[in-house]
Amino acid sequence: MATLICYDESPSAQHSLRAAAGALGNSPAVLLHVWNPPERVLADAFGLRDDDHDPSYEQLEELVKQRADEVLATGQTLAQHLGVTVTVRQERNRSTIWKTILEVADEINADLIVTGTHGNTAVQSGLLGSVSNALVHNSQRAVLVVPAGAP
Repeated sequence: MATLICYDESPSAQHSLRAAAGALGNSPAVLLHVWNPPERVLADAFGLRDDDHDPSYEQLEELVKQRADEVLATGQTLAQHLGVTVTVRQERNRSTIWKTILEVADEINADLIVTGTHGNTAVQSGLLGSVSNALVHNSQRAVLVVPAGAP
């Protein structure tokens, strides 16, 4: 069984990884973190400009990728502690997070997608609809949505 576990280091993602570990046993899984590229429009809104003293767009994107590596390293450590073998994978958000997750699920032929209910984009999810909701309504694969754990 190929399982795709969505992970963003939020408490909800950590809880869903723990739930997946209990359900999966020793079955290997893919731990996925989808990252958003820096937005040029936000940089412009704060008066940043490209010159020799400011970081370039490419440098900013590299910092985001490094942060994604850190998030996945934390998730991999938690998975190892829980006895789950995971392959870590980061993906650049190509359109929306949920669509990118479904594209990866198709690519690895996942039997199951595991996600939490509240990620690190709480404001965005409240305004635009949550990733877990979109996965449930758009996936042709089984989706396990793990409710938020006790605080």
